[in-house]
Amino acid sequence: MKLKPTVALLSAIFATGSVTTAAMTLTSDDIQEGSRMSHTFSFNGFGCDGANTSPQLSWKDAPKGTKSFAITAYDPDAPTESGFWHWQVINIPANVTDIPKGHSGKFKKAKELTNDYGATGFGGACPPKGHGMHRYQFTVWALPSETLGVPDNASKAVVGFMLNANALDKARLTSTYVNE
Repeated sequence: MKLKPTVALLSAIFATGSVTTAAMTLTSDDIQEGSRMSHTFSFNGFGCDGANTSPQLSWKDAPKGTKSFAITAYDPDAPTESGFWHWQVINIPANVTDIPKGHSGKFKKAKELTNDYGATGFGGACPPKGHGMHRYQFTVWALPSETLGVPDNASKAVVGFMLNANALDKARLTSTYVNE
């Protein structure tokens, strides 16, 4: 059955324009979308000599029902077949919407997990020399429970799976880095 153009047009308008909601956003004073990170945010080790400082992050417009947040920093370009987890912070209270520069290791109620360097907390950018530009995806996740509910020894992949399975919303900022 063919719809008349006026019915199809009205259906399209109501389907796309009847209700709008603000999507969660992530910003930073230290890193910008698509731009190269400062040396300050690179790792100190593994052939890099940065300050290993975590960037400032702020987020807003979390969906109703958010009871906690999580932060992840992930390099999908790492030569590992599985990327590289630089930071996973879970169980951030819902009233926290900003973390200052250098805050890794200073969370009071949240839990920082082990990164792929094998240390707890933030592990800065450090692509292999000559490997070219890598992307670093900083993501804030809005979650419907106060805790993520993963065991202390959960793998980074399991934590990533649980975040994706439970997120009410997420906001991402992707920065880059080259180890020259």
